[in-house]
Amino acid sequence: MASLVKENIKIALGSIKTQLLRTILTIVIIAIGITALVSILTVVSALENTLSTNFASMGANTFTIRQYELEVRVGNGPRGEREKINPIISYPQATDFISKYNYPFTHASLSFTATSAAEVKYENKKTDPEITVLGVDDYFIPNSALELGQGRNFTGFDIENNNYVCVVGSDFQKGLLKDVNPIGKTLSIRGAKFKVIGILKEKGSTFGNSQDLRVLIPIQLARSLFTQPNINYNLSVMVEKKELLDAAIDQAIVVMRKVRKQNPAEDQNFGIIRSDELINQILSITGVLTFSAWLIGIITIFGSSIALMNIMLVSVTERTREIGIRKALGAKKSTIAFQFFTETIVIGQLGGAVGIILGITIGSIFAAVLDFNFTIPWMAILAAVITSFVVALVSGLYPAIKASKLDPVEALRYE
Repeated sequence: MASLVKENIKIALGSIKTQLLRTILTIVIIAIGITALVSILTVVSALENTLSTNFASMGANTFTIRQYELEVRVGNGPRGEREKINPIISYPQATDFISKYNYPFTHASLSFTATSAAEVKYENKKTDPEITVLGVDDYFIPNSALELGQGRNFTGFDIENNNYVCVVGSDFQKGLLKDVNPIGKTLSIRGAKFKVIGILKEKGSTFGNSQDLRVLIPIQLARSLFTQPNINYNLSVMVEKKELLDAAIDQAIVVMRKVRKQNPAEDQNFGIIRSDELINQILSITGVLTFSAWLIGIITIFGSSIALMNIMLVSVTERTREIGIRKALGAKKSTIAFQFFTETIVIGQLGGAVGIILGITIGSIFAAVLDFNFTIPWMAILAAVITSFVVALVSGLYPAIKASKLDPVEALRYE
């Protein structure tokens, strides 16, 4: 059996060489469908990897309290107006929540983005005005699942006494603080001098925005340096024991409703977002993209299978006399069918291989442009191999059967 397969593959390759242009066109047709499928699945895989990495930074047992839920709700009226405008989470409300929320095994954190366009100076050097400054407390780093590469985190003493200390992102070691030990160095932000006490580990970028070009400073100092109206504060709560997460969220809702002075009949005017639910909801969007990829791929591949079947039927017609000679020499129907079937499989797999290479290349280019975390899409490759095999299987079945059923006498008369 192995020798028969080997012989049929040789015959198939020989046939491919004699009909090179037709074979190349067939391979290209198949490759187009596989390329469409693999490239989209590659981008989707990179997107999923990026989203999982970025949103997992919130921590598995963390939930946040914010002004709205994940999406803005739109009314059913003719103007499509927002159903309800929730008030911002003000500083008094945020601090009131933290003082009243005392559920066991939880740590609440308060923070806000002071600016996304700060200029930071060190000695005679300075950055472009692109640094994000965050006002944080001592629980912000662990609640955000951030890790320190060097130095230490803020202490309660630092926050309570408004010490002029800061923790900076890893990119500072590549730029402003390059070739120096950053711990203990003094940075200037809006004229205020901050001593560097810690360096965060690298986090990468989120949709083009670097997470490593940021400075964390005590929240009260941030409020005094960056005064602006209607600041919306962020509250995050980490639960040490996962089994207590649901109960901790229920308690947080009760406390926040009291802080917002809501009566029991009112709908809550704030959002509670669990980190695991956030990841799942975001990743569900990629499911739609995956479905679209398969739909586009299947439509294209369907056209490829029809083209491959027609080309193989033409090949059977052109090689009718050859089939007659082989049958006259004793070749069985199964041998003839297997020969043409093998030829179809070889062409299909060549088309699949070209499609996989092109698809991964195109997908990786899009991933790089969109700043996604590219990973080799093994599932897409497996799907492409299986799909190209199925295409060849379906397309080659009828031509192979037709070739095997040719009458040897009539085939020998064919000119």
